[in-house]
Amino acid sequence: MEMKGKQIRVSVRNLVEFVLRSGDLDNRRTAVDQKEAMLAGGRMHRKIQKKMGSGYLAEVPLKCSVEEDGFEILVEGRADGIIREGNRATIDEIKGVYMDISVLEEAVEVHLAQAMCYGYFYGLNEGLEELTIQVTYCNLDTEEVRRFQVIKTMEELKEWFMGLIHEYVKWARYLYHNAQRRDESLKDLEFPFPYREGQRELAVSVYRTEARRRKLFIQAPTGIGKTLSTVFPSLKAIGEGHGDKLFYLTAKTITRGVAEEAFAILREQGLYFRSVTITAKDKLCFLEKPECNPDACPYAKGHFDRVNDAVYEIVHKEFGITREVILKYAEKFKVCPFEYCLDISSFVDGIICDYNYVFDPDVRLKRYFADGAKGEYIFLIDEAHNLVPRAREMYSAVLIKEDVLAAKRLVKDKSPRLTRQLERVNKICLEMKRQCEGWQILPDVDHLVTALTSLFSELEKYMDEYKGSEGREELLDFYFTVRNFLNIYERVDEHYRIYTELTESGDFKIKLLCVNPIVHIGECLAQGNSSVFFSATLLPIRYYRQLLSNDEEDYTVYVNSPFSQEHRLLLAAADVTSRYTRRNRTEYRKILDYIRQAAEARKGNYIVFFPSYQYMNHVLEMLYDGRIGRPDFADGSDAQKLYLQDSGIDWLVQENRMTDAQREDFLKEFEQERENSLVACCVMGGLFSEGIDLKEERLIGAIIVGTGLPMVCTEQEILKGYFDEEEQEGFAFAYQYPGMNKVMQAAGRVIRTAGDKGIILLLDDRFLRNDYRELFPREWDDCRRVTLKTVRQELENFWNRL
Repeated sequence: MEMKGKQIRVSVRNLVEFVLRSGDLDNRRTAVDQKEAMLAGGRMHRKIQKKMGSGYLAEVPLKCSVEEDGFEILVEGRADGIIREGNRATIDEIKGVYMDISVLEEAVEVHLAQAMCYGYFYGLNEGLEELTIQVTYCNLDTEEVRRFQVIKTMEELKEWFMGLIHEYVKWARYLYHNAQRRDESLKDLEFPFPYREGQRELAVSVYRTEARRRKLFIQAPTGIGKTLSTVFPSLKAIGEGHGDKLFYLTAKTITRGVAEEAFAILREQGLYFRSVTITAKDKLCFLEKPECNPDACPYAKGHFDRVNDAVYEIVHKEFGITREVILKYAEKFKVCPFEYCLDISSFVDGIICDYNYVFDPDVRLKRYFADGAKGEYIFLIDEAHNLVPRAREMYSAVLIKEDVLAAKRLVKDKSPRLTRQLERVNKICLEMKRQCEGWQILPDVDHLVTALTSLFSELEKYMDEYKGSEGREELLDFYFTVRNFLNIYERVDEHYRIYTELTESGDFKIKLLCVNPIVHIGECLAQGNSSVFFSATLLPIRYYRQLLSNDEEDYTVYVNSPFSQEHRLLLAAADVTSRYTRRNRTEYRKILDYIRQAAEARKGNYIVFFPSYQYMNHVLEMLYDGRIGRPDFADGSDAQKLYLQDSGIDWLVQENRMTDAQREDFLKEFEQERENSLVACCVMGGLFSEGIDLKEERLIGAIIVGTGLPMVCTEQEILKGYFDEEEQEGFAFAYQYPGMNKVMQAAGRVIRTAGDKGIILLLDDRFLRNDYRELFPREWDDCRRVTLKTVRQELENFWNRL
């Protein structure tokens, strides 16, 4: 829904789905409600349209403008088909489904309503007195077709449509007045703090990019205030008509809080702007485990009867709509918090959410992005370096042979037909396994996909028939795995590699690996006006442009650090390495000696970032070398939970798979008064590598062990091969650049404000090589070479100077 003056634009689909919904929320309705969107508007639509002959008008754009209560409501969309015979016309709405369409007794209400809207629009344009309204259902597997028809006079359609508009007009009134007050508040909005060095220029660059509807890449150091520096000019751009809705996209929960805080600060300056934070379903659900059906959840029963009232109240009373606010209102109105949250998003000005709600083909918000729809959106992509691995994951798919057999065990006594389909797929997988030694790249898997398509059709029927059967949840997971594999295979192009692999656990997998997600990301961003990628570690910029957006018209900004280099000491060790070939007790001992030297040179809090849990545990073993009763620091042991003391240093150790509560307890240790230095041992690229904000004395040093290179594995080698073929540096793209990104993120934990003082100690001799130093940010040009013999003096000189 978009607002321009007193005109509101809304799609036919969104209008009817919003106004006409009622009854229960039920995720067991796999047949029509969920899966028809999978290929609707695609291949099957075109096939049916072609079969109808030359007199069948396909994909006819239609719109209707209605005046009510002083508003102009413009409703628009595309009719799938129109059949014209003299003074008679049939409006055709096509829905592709995987269900057994013989069980349908009538057209689904919202599908019929869409066709009725198009019928009314067409009848007005053509001066018709009555029309035939038709909904065509087609099984996407068997291609069986079933049609439902009703005849409606224009008087009937007009009365029905005006009732729809009358129900919608209160929402139009809200949208109009909200946009009016928002834009008025934006005219006089001022930046809430004195600009830091480089911050004003950054804000200007963001505004210009959005005014010109382009993309911008920002490399800006930690602590400059990137969130406010991007949010403020984006709001100004909205106020000037360069956008209507702001998406603030994040990779981690913690950075969503930073965005919420930025909006709250600006509201204190007079900003009239509503925002909602979309939280994952399992973190919003009132139940211990989400079970979205009326039999299991009282909030699902009658959800659609109450949810519009719940939305209306919250958007009239709240501005910063966070998880806690949503839960309060969801409890009051007895509605599903997650679905409620999604509906709220349609009536606010800003959405704070994870990347996947814009980019993931399975999760993205259909109300904004379905069928390639475009809107007046501005995308702010926080910590954009994370989007590369996340996008690869979103646009990849994997099928594991052992999961096929597990599914077969669940259904073999209930459905012979489904069992046979599973056996057919397993047989193909078995043949592929016999031909695979370790791993291999394949040109295609067409034969497997053909079998999976038939299997999916039977799965769909089974899921509809056996709604409460034992093992349904496990089978549902397999169902979505197959669906995702088929969906992703439709996307496979030259930026993909298909490979099979025998894993260490003994499983056999077939993977559709998206090596370069640039095309898919570009398609998503093209649905809005402009996009701003920003991060403290968007280096080298050409690497990210090659993977996120390589348009010649994209802009790039490098913001220099506003913090004094005098407050930070950067050292690189020349006599130690984390290379796999040199991982031994001697190197572990050197690492431990460097950590001790740093912690003893000045009392304070330090974080050591290790390349892995295993490496960390080997170094910690050195603490107890030769002692009686030494704990076993084997990978994943309970010894990781120990709080250790040794030679005047308190050692804190990150556990594997920490809960939110454990993470908070870990960070509280940095606030304690203590007699000794605190050394917190963490894993690079893990929970504590980015997104934590330990200012001033809470953290005075980061010690980084190794260059952060990903482990050599099948996928990294495939990435390397792909970029070599593209005449890029394969090793750099697959290993070196992602590794240095983790290093810089870890180092960025230290200097967060102008008052911070601290050290960064890089423990690997490779950091002294030119190919690594060329990847350093500009402010690292003062990096000094040290050894175990000289490091203590350098540290003491630095602290004494301060």
